[in-house]
Amino acid sequence: MSLLKNPRLNGVLLDISGVLKDGGRAIPGSIEAVRKLREAGLTIRLVTNETQITRRSLTSSLLDLGYSVQERDIIPPCPALISILQREKLRPHLLVHPDVLPEFDGIDQSNPNCVVVGDAGESFTYERLNEAFRILINLEKPRLFSLGRGRYYSDNEDLMLDVGVFTTALEYAADVRAEIIGKPQPEFFRSALIDMGIEPEEAVMVGDDLVSDVGGAQNCGLTGVLVRTGKYRPSDENHPSVHPDAIVDDLAHAANLILQSKK
Repeated sequence: MSLLKNPRLNGVLLDISGVLKDGGRAIPGSIEAVRKLREAGLTIRLVTNETQITRRSLTSSLLDLGYSVQERDIIPPCPALISILQREKLRPHLLVHPDVLPEFDGIDQSNPNCVVVGDAGESFTYERLNEAFRILINLEKPRLFSLGRGRYYSDNEDLMLDVGVFTTALEYAADVRAEIIGKPQPEFFRSALIDMGIEPEEAVMVGDDLVSDVGGAQNCGLTGVLVRTGKYRPSDENHPSVHPDAIVDDLAHAANLILQSKK
């Protein structure tokens, strides 16, 4: 699907890290781009695999940067995972960032029967990984949940290992297949579309992660736009299987392309 030939676009999904911000700074032109998209009547949701802070804290940080955003606009993986834990009466061992622990208040964590891995940052120590491994290897029916599958992300223009690297290590060691909650899983994108009240062909995803953002969205029928900010690398433009509908310099250029497609 060509973005320039799709006047039916009614919704825009935006990644946060690498599209709206890089570390603690707003990416130039992105604040104005979000404003223009909203003024054009487009429904916007911020879909993120961010699991180092709560949704409330993330909302606050975006407001501090100058974005006009409400907590309900942000769709992270934690709420979906918590619904699964409650529905299936699972008791998780949490290998997550300390700042996101409040999301799991009220969830029974005694005698764990599953492991949850998020972007734990500096808390990804050998001791904590080994503890998670021991729990998995001793379970009769081990279950491993991962809040995303990213390889790396950009933080103030420095590349940082992401949760997918540590998830893969646990999968290999414990001989278990992780259940991914977040991008690029189809259920994650579908939940965002349901929340927006639109169909896949009416939506465009703008991200800096070629596989998780663009490829994941395209697999669900959305238009996928790659920005040359954040974790983008020139080699992304020659990927053997994921081919963005458009590649632009930043969100400002993506917004102009989206608005042109509606004329």
